[in-house]
Amino acid sequence: MQERYGLDQRRVSGVVITLVVAVAFLAAVAFAGVMLVRDNIRHELVVWTVVAPDRADATFTVERDGADEVVCVLRAQDSKRIDVGYAQIVIPPGEDAVTIDYSLRTVAPAFTVEVLACERPGELRAPGPQFPPGIAVPEQPW
Repeated sequence: MQERYGLDQRRVSGVVITLVVAVAFLAAVAFAGVMLVRDNIRHELVVWTVVAPDRADATFTVERDGADEVVCVLRAQDSKRIDVGYAQIVIPPGEDAVTIDYSLRTVAPAFTVEVLACERPGELRAPGPQFPPGIAVPEQPW
């Protein structure tokens, strides 16, 4: 075919395949970059204290775009790492950086308290409450 028309069929298809693979790779890298830049919500647990056998107070900060509503998940566990308190806290749009003081109701004294995640509603990727069978999640807020 090359002798008659001057085209090398193998060379053209190789270029097309290489071009398609390169475009797909660049699209994947661009998508990953956009997703990394978009996730600009940061949270940090400042302090927590056990106030009573059925209550732990936590203070944490959230930095986000002030126009976004954010949902944060706060969890308390006992010394065996069993959940004793769990709450989803909705932070309405407002300031870019907020400090939240929250009293978490627990079913037993807390050994540790942590902020699992802070995300926009619908994007929350935190585990749900993991209480033992027969133990109900305590009503929140305190």
